[in-house]
Amino acid sequence: MKRKTKVMGASHSYGSASSRSGTRGVVAQQATSSSAQEILEEIFLHVPANQVVRVCRLVCSQWKEVADSESLWRVRCRREGYNLRDSSKTPEDWRLFYFLCKKRRNLLKNPRGEGKMTGWMITENGGHGWKLEDVMVPHPNEVVKKNFVTSFHMCTKEQLIDLEKEGYSPAFMDNFVPDIKISDWYAPRWDCGCEYSISVALLDAKQKVIQSFTPDTVFFDQWNDQEWNQMIHVFRDYGPGVRYIRFRHGGKDTQYWAGWYGIRVTDSSVEICPAVDT
Repeated sequence: MKRKTKVMGASHSYGSASSRSGTRGVVAQQATSSSAQEILEEIFLHVPANQVVRVCRLVCSQWKEVADSESLWRVRCRREGYNLRDSSKTPEDWRLFYFLCKKRRNLLKNPRGEGKMTGWMITENGGHGWKLEDVMVPHPNEVVKKNFVTSFHMCTKEQLIDLEKEGYSPAFMDNFVPDIKISDWYAPRWDCGCEYSISVALLDAKQKVIQSFTPDTVFFDQWNDQEWNQMIHVFRDYGPGVRYIRFRHGGKDTQYWAGWYGIRVTDSSVEICPAVDT
């Protein structure tokens, strides 16, 4: 009987050791897998983002898992300085947030007149109408060499930006409500008085106004310094529903001189700013 008990005890002891060994093996395997993912994530953080998406994630299931992970893109945003303006509004898709920050751009077409009037819809063409000329005085942005010029009756032009076509989905706009920054440069002639006006509106799917920016008209006297001025405005906390942005600006001269003596505009911009603007 003692012999049997001994055998049974030995058998029982052997089974427990096997179970513990198996558990240690699973834990070790999980630790190894976790460590491998951390190493792979660190490697991916040093690979160009587009290559991570287009190449790395196609190699195998493990690489795809890391390339698609929230952790990878959240860390990438932090390292590249794409910080949230409101920490309570975290992106549902950190990869999308990263690329929208990375690809931030001017949504207006032909803002400096290199393509003549391409991209613009003329809404008023008074006097002798709009004209394109070389800048009279150097612009703060050395790239700018041309400007649009108004005449002796009101001249206005506009663009309508379709946000979804530009890559900003309704879900992203509604859930994240990113800042929308507008900028416009304008200057008078030194020898003629003139006026400048701008109106930018955020529109819903039916192109009804949700929020707008329409400052007072700016007037310049004759014999001014003809320096460039910048108009800046940032839309914030405008709520859900924004699908379009309408940008309109223009003006005229105030002395009714034949020709093109009115306000000059150029280098206009509309930008979606998901991250803090540093």
